[in-house]
Amino acid sequence: MKGIVVFSGSAHPGLADEICSRMGIERSGVHISRFSNDCLQAQLLTNCRQRDVYIVQPLVPPTQDHLMELLLMVNAARGASASSITAVIPHYAYARSDKKDSSRISIGGRLVADLLATAGVDRVVTMALHAPQVHGFFSVPVDHLTALGVIADHYRDRHLTDHVVVSPDLGNAKQATLLARLLNLPVAAGNKQRLADDKVVIESIVGDVAGKHAIVLDDEIATGGSIVEIVTRLVDFGAIDASVACTHGLFAGSAVERLTSSDYISEVVSTNTVPAPPDFPGLITLSVAGLFAEAIERIHSGRSVSKLFNDVDPSYAPPPEPPGLF
Repeated sequence: MKGIVVFSGSAHPGLADEICSRMGIERSGVHISRFSNDCLQAQLLTNCRQRDVYIVQPLVPPTQDHLMELLLMVNAARGASASSITAVIPHYAYARSDKKDSSRISIGGRLVADLLATAGVDRVVTMALHAPQVHGFFSVPVDHLTALGVIADHYRDRHLTDHVVVSPDLGNAKQATLLARLLNLPVAAGNKQRLADDKVVIESIVGDVAGKHAIVLDDEIATGGSIVEIVTRLVDFGAIDASVACTHGLFAGSAVERLTSSDYISEVVSTNTVPAPPDFPGLITLSVAGLFAEAIERIHSGRSVSKLFNDVDPSYAPPPEPPGLF
């Protein structure tokens, strides 16, 4: 891994350390300071000249501070003559702001993508974008990773008779279908209507869940409102209980209390794209550091990143060769 330098902001240094450990290198130091007028400043403490720089920083609360840290670290690396700069953003929070669904509303997903490019990012590595179209917001290459294989491995050793994979809404049904395929299980989905950021209504369930143990899959759990609602409706439709799995476990506000107080949630599983809350008893955390380390190594050596997921998601597989003319 000669020529690689990995930095991290204050958002999730633990994940950055684990990624570096998998790569056999040390994380380089960063000094983040705050002036009396509340402005941030970032100083990279390792030489970057003509080296490939990777900056690990998920956008987690306080999201605006961590975004600004990332932009400043990118700017510092560009000014230090880095050969290339890759922003490793395991959780791209602004992916939820992906469309104009109300009058005079901002589209933060596109704006933040533009800010990263303006700051000097050459490439972005992220995981499980909330909406696939956000990939197209970036003017630089994006490697979009998936944690479905890691989540599937968590369930493979179990006796999965009478289980069903469930998506809380039809928008996430493709990911639920992929997990169901990996586990050789049927799939179901809720018909969700969002009334507010922390309030949803699920009117019906598409698919048979009666008498089954549900594996509820979502890309992100923030307040836990959608999860509690879908589990309640699953029980109403005859499900026995639910194991809840997600890629980004933010667990904001009263999410921990909501999830732990449900009599029908048997476990909550999340990856470590974001820091785990210290007050969540029984939370199962799966590591995706190996995926990010392998992606960085492949980028550095000019190898395919998508081949990591050929057996997980068919959309990553290369297209078939066109038939010959003769």
